[in-house]
Parts: sequence; structure tokens; C-alpha cells
Amino acid sequence: MALKSAALFEKMDPFIKSQGAELVKKINAIYFFEVSKAKGETPEVWTVDLKNGSGSIAKGRVGTADATFTMVDDDMMAMAQGKLNPQQAFMQGKMKIKGNMAAATKFTPDLLPKDAKL
Repeated sequence: MALKSAALFEKMDPFIKSQGAELVKKINAIYFFEVSKAKGETPEVWTVDLKNGSGSIAKGRVGTADATFTMVDDDMMAMAQGKLNPQQAFMQGKMKIKGNMAAATKFTPDLLPKDAKL
């Protein structure tokens, strides 16, 4: 069964294309999102590049991430919809972060499309 957040990453593509150059100046980081249906399952991975050119999003690992976010699909969707605060998700163990914490804190839910209510 497909992840609900797969559609979210698809919606991010045109958003990044329209805002990318500005986001790259502001963020200057590459993120991997490892999202799985349930804890312990093999995750699907997306790369959000807000470091090069006008930014991009791709399925799979592209380049080297400055920070990697790992979470389950339902928590990713809750975060995108503003129902789950990223700091709380991290503190509650719902989201794991590997890599550069300063880079990780630059990726906030306002970088996600506002119409993420899928």
C-alpha cells in the first residue's frame, strides 16, 4: 500500500519549483526523508534539495544529506497538516534526526505545501 506522504512529496515538487531559488538562499541544505508505513518497516526515501540551483525533490537518495528525518507515514502527515509540532515529534521519539542539527532546524512545516490536507 502506498504511503499517504508520497502524495505530499509530489505536491512539494511544483511548490519547490516556484519558490526554490528563494528557499535555496534561505535554507542551503539537502534533506533525506525516510518514511515508513510502520516502525521497523523498510522506509521509502525522498531527497529534498534546497542547496543546489533552484531546489529539487526526488524519490530515493540523491547526493549527500545535511540532515535525515526518519518517521512513520501518519506522523509525517500530521506534521504536514500542522497537527504535530516537529519539536514535539522529535522529543516524543516520533521523528529521528541524523546529521547536522542546525540544518535540520531550518526545515519547518511552513516549507510544506499548505494544501497538504490530502
